[in-house]
This record gives sequence, C-alpha cells and structure tokens, in this order.
Amino acid sequence: MYESFYGLREKPFSLLPDPSFLYFSKKHRLALTMLEYGLTSQAGFTVISGGIGTGKTTLIRHLLNNMEQDTTVGLISNTHRSFGELLQWVLLAFDLDHAGKDEVAMFHTFVDFMIQEYAQNRRTILIVDEAQNMDAETLEELRMLSNINADKNQVLQVMLVGQQELRDTLRRPELVQFAQRISVDYHLTPLDANETAAYIAHRLQVAGGAPNLFEPEASAAIHQYSTGIPRLINLLCDTSLVYGFAEQAGSISKDIVDDVARDKQQGGIFPGLAPSDDESGDKSASTVTTLLAASESRQQDSSSDSSQSDKQCSRVAIACDSERLRRHLKEQLELNGLRVIYQLTLCQLTLDDRAVNRVDPNEIDALIVDLDEEMLLFATDPSQDRDQRFGSLCGQLRRWDLPVVFNDSQATLASLEGTNPDFRSTLAAKISSLLPNTPDATARRSIGH
Repeated sequence: MYESFYGLREKPFSLLPDPSFLYFSKKHRLALTMLEYGLTSQAGFTVISGGIGTGKTTLIRHLLNNMEQDTTVGLISNTHRSFGELLQWVLLAFDLDHAGKDEVAMFHTFVDFMIQEYAQNRRTILIVDEAQNMDAETLEELRMLSNINADKNQVLQVMLVGQQELRDTLRRPELVQFAQRISVDYHLTPLDANETAAYIAHRLQVAGGAPNLFEPEASAAIHQYSTGIPRLINLLCDTSLVYGFAEQAGSISKDIVDDVARDKQQGGIFPGLAPSDDESGDKSASTVTTLLAASESRQQDSSSDSSQSDKQCSRVAIACDSERLRRHLKEQLELNGLRVIYQLTLCQLTLDDRAVNRVDPNEIDALIVDLDEEMLLFATDPSQDRDQRFGSLCGQLRRWDLPVVFNDSQATLASLEGTNPDFRSTLAAKISSLLPNTPDATARRSIGH
C-alpha cells in the first residue's frame, strides 16, 4: 500500500518473525551469544526468556538459519496448556514415528534415534518455543528425558524459550533439580530510547527505504508508546506509515505517531495503551501503561479538581520480580478499590536514584513488596543471613518514608493458581491496618510489616 510511495521494497515492520530484519541491539546480541555458547559448550539446558514481543522467536529463527550442518534440530513451537504427551511432541519434532505407540515404545524409539545420531557424530538439539506454557510436571519429564548421556558428551541439548512465566515456574521448589541443570540463561528486556530509534532506522534500511523516514521526535514517541517492545514498535510504525501515506506526508512526524496512538488508545485494544477518559483525545505519550506507570498527565490530574474523587482511593506501588505475579497483584488490589500507581522490580525499588524510574513517592500512600527467599537474596547482600538481609531491605525502604506491606510471593502464586481463595481479603486487611481512613498520606510515613 505505502511501499512504493516511501521507496520501500517490502513492508519493514511486519509482525511476523523475520530473521532478515533482526536488529542486534546490545541485549539481542548478548542473547544470541549466550545461545551460541550454550550450543558449543554442550550445555544440557539453555533458557532464554523475555516479555511478549521482545524478539525471542526471531532470535531462534536466526539461530536455526545459521546452524552447523552436523546438528540435528527438533523444534516444538506450539505448546499450550493442554500440551499432552511430551514424548509424542518430541518424536514429532524430530520427524520420528509415534503413531500407535505406547510411552515405553516411544521412549525406545527416541533412545535409538539419539544413539544413531551420536554414532554419526551429530549433535541433537531440542528447541521448545513458548515454553512458559509447560507446567512443572512436563518440565520435570523433560529433565528426565535428558538423562541420555554418553561418556562425557551431552547427547541431547535442550533450549527453552519463553516469557517471564517460564522463569517463575523454574523457580518453584519442585524444579530445583531442573534449575541446577540450566547452564546458560538470559532474560531479554525491551529496547531503550536510542535502541528504538536505531531499530526503526535499521528495519527501514533493510527494506530499501530511507533510515531517517521517521523524524527523531516520532521515534521518541514510538518508544514511549511501545515501551521499547519490538512487536509494538512494529505495530505502531506500520500503522504510522499507513497514516503518513494517507496524508501524502514525506516523512513520519510525531503528530502522525500521536494520531495513531490516540486512535489505538480509543479502541482500547492496543496492549501498550490504556483506554482514554479524555474525550478531547489528548495525544500525550504519557497514556502508555508501563510497568513503571508514572506519567506527567497523571501528575497533572492529581493536582486538578477533576481528580478529587480518585484521591479517595489509596494509591499503592507494587514491587515484585515476577511480571506474572505483578499483574495478579494489581488485579487483586484494584478489586479492593486501591489504585496501583507504579509496578516495580525489587532492584528498581532499592535504587538510590528514584528519578531513574520516574517514581514520585508523593504519589504513593503505601508500598506492597512481594518477595520470597530468592528475591530477598537478590535485592540485598547474599553474604548475610535471612534476618540480616531482611533488616537491610527494611533499611533501604525507610528512605521512601512510606508504610510497607510485605507479602509472601508463594501466597500470591497460590492465589493465581486458585488454591488460596482468602488471599485478596487477607492482603486488603494488611493494607487497611496500616492506612488511616484519610486520603492524606503525609500523616502515615512509617515502615510497617
């Protein structure tokens, strides 16, 4: 549609994974290096995780396209909750017959195949994409399946690629043996503002267009709306090119990007934007609902007369290292009438410079800190015992001068899995015990737990 108008050979921002468009940010280059290291070092298990749309599958496609000839690869790319018999999927991935065979027969078929590959000096690699959909029992079965070794050589190597939930599952106590088998792991994070601009220019150039087709302010707006997630960048850029073509614009300006974002926002479907309550269609990029949602528009709203009713709800910040648990906590807290202003990791929470995260403590009435032993260890000094680490964390949090509710992440996980029906009421009672009825937070600056 717009390709010839902008001098493009093809669409530069397709939502389909395309290794030819792969932009090697520092993060993606390191992730690929870790994948390659896992292969060459005969790592039993390699894990690559990241948020939705951060480019994991594209990395895998690139890796497959550049795999050495002496390697046999099996790919499972359509895992889901009702995954079924693991061995059937493994045999299917390697194009082995499984029809009509029971579990024992399928296992022997797989072992024979592995022995044959090893005898021919071929490495065998099983790649599981979207691995976050595999439950703990299936992962444990996969670990047992990997116990096929010959001398000092790793006959079968397994590569797991998935979202944050995969990391959460691998941290569960029943998978401690699996976690100990993971030799290489890396977590992909979104692009920063400079990387986003370079990503846009790179894809335009690969498609045969001018790398500066998006004006600098437009690229900055794309980053703010997308929070640096490549898939969302593609969606916004592609639609911006359609809008630009409709207006016969020679370049893509910030106004065009704002128009796209506003229209997506009003539709309420775009995953990076919240539906707008402003009928005038405010174009501000601060409508993005990110993990660190601290927008200028919210700050302005908090000082306006129209926000007085909102102030009747206590405003809280969530600190949790699991994106999955953060989402659940936010949902549960908002069902209790609380306003979740910020969502942070523990590392972000304990940074000395809160300006890095654009966090304003004056907007918050309380902190909800969701942690377990591992998270506590990560946030503090591992040389200390548990009580010392907890005391150290409390000391770091005192500078926030806010009430703090410490919550057990295992209880949150149990609630998410439906085995802790009292979670929401118990958490609400904890918070209510620390906050007075008045919305004014200045009178309640103390640590509580």
